[in-house]
Amino acid sequence: MLDWRRVVNDKEAFKKALLSRKVDEQDVDLITSSIEKVSKERVQKQQKCDALKAERNNASAQVSQFMKAGDKASAQKLIDDGKRLGIEISIIEKELESSEEAFQKILEIIPNIPHESVPVGKSEADNPVIREWGEKRVFDFEPKSHDEIGTSTGLIDFERAGKISGARFAFLRGDLAQLEWALASYMLSTHIGKGYEQISVPYMVMEKTMYGMGQLPKFREDVYKVEGQDKFLIPTAEVPVTSYYSGEIIPDEKLPVKFVGYSPCFRSEAGSYGKDTKGLIRQHQFLKVELVKFCTPESSLAELEKMVDDAESILKGLKIPYRVIHLCTGDMGFNSQKTYDIEVWLPGSVFDSASVSSGVKRGCYREISSCSDCGDFQARRSSMRYRPKGSKSTSLVHTLNGSGLAVGRTLIAVMENYQQKDGSIKVPEVLRPFMGGKEILRPIV
Repeated sequence: MLDWRRVVNDKEAFKKALLSRKVDEQDVDLITSSIEKVSKERVQKQQKCDALKAERNNASAQVSQFMKAGDKASAQKLIDDGKRLGIEISIIEKELESSEEAFQKILEIIPNIPHESVPVGKSEADNPVIREWGEKRVFDFEPKSHDEIGTSTGLIDFERAGKISGARFAFLRGDLAQLEWALASYMLSTHIGKGYEQISVPYMVMEKTMYGMGQLPKFREDVYKVEGQDKFLIPTAEVPVTSYYSGEIIPDEKLPVKFVGYSPCFRSEAGSYGKDTKGLIRQHQFLKVELVKFCTPESSLAELEKMVDDAESILKGLKIPYRVIHLCTGDMGFNSQKTYDIEVWLPGSVFDSASVSSGVKRGCYREISSCSDCGDFQARRSSMRYRPKGSKSTSLVHTLNGSGLAVGRTLIAVMENYQQKDGSIKVPEVLRPFMGGKEILRPIV
């Protein structure tokens, strides 16, 4: 959530920032004028309320003076005035509460303001590539997509998963199920070695938690709610982990706090009809290792760069090619003020699976991690603060999050980059200690 003063004090900069985030110009004008109107009303009502309280306090002080002087009539008049003032104050406080609610409803639908270092653009086509890493393998056969490999080897069973759960679910079997566990274990051990504290999270959270993290009301259609309860299945471990200090003041000496969480993620994918319906790319349930940081405003951009480097280290260890993308203003997530995406090379895939039969050349990049600096956007919604050293007042912390990595998509990357002509899959060296030394994933007979 934004600081309303930032909107009121620099209206033109705010409007420019929202327009760069693809918010309609008419909506921007409406939002800006609404915030100005409500903020003026709040100030006026607060000033009136404060004046009435001062008048009541002054009258209360005079009551004792009149009582001491024996002037009970004057004292009673002031007591009656105080009761009248109390009623007026109560009415204005309720009006203030209503104004505050209206104000919050405006602010809660406004996305974060991009940092000045973010490139301006309208879509993913405007995202610059920051760097690339690794050499793409040259195959002496046509590489297959992960779903083709998994189905032909029996390592993935989409049909039976669909029978019991519906579309966009899968069974992983045998060596591939073990590989999934090995990947998560490798990611966790790597990040713990980099100073992150592992944290195990609840898989359900309350509505106020989803709101605090910016998931609600914006993304209500994309999450699963438990019927009849104030519970939502988490769309990512970011939600419970970043909420860890909600309503608290973090001691300055603890910052930065670095957590790594591992959890299933549940998403309805309501807005993705027809997209990536084949394979494991876009499932309703998937596993992810999530990195979360709490830090000071001065250090957040540097901490973001470190987080991206930490996520990259997983792919470097696996020796899988990738590239890093700087998201432009029009392609960033709702909560973010700056985001980098890491896209992994998939030699057997194409963006549109139907294109394979049309002779389109295989091989494409797909997102495997998104690392974001949210500034104080989430902290303001969840009231997370710290007290700077030597200061009596508190300040909002900055929160950061990133996939370190999405386990299912990393599994896809291993399958496609390490596939062999005979249908088997080599196990990357760094994963073998987590698989009892196993070097090859064999088909299920």
